[in-house]
Amino acid sequence: MDCDLETSIPDWIIEHPQTQRVFDALELDTSCGGKSLEYVCHHCGLSPQDVLEKLRLVVNKCQ
Repeated sequence: MDCDLETSIPDWIIEHPQTQRVFDALELDTSCGGKSLEYVCHHCGLSPQDVLEKLRLVVNKCQ
């Protein structure tokens, strides 16, 4: 799966377990009811693009 802004947080964690620490550090709810990463970021006042960049950095480090 190619995770992006439309992917839910639980799906990100299933596909890339190492992203859990990013979600924890940003205090994002990891059981967001299937809402997209973009939706959750907007509702938490975070830049979706910034969060996506952090997630991709973590994913790329582990490959």
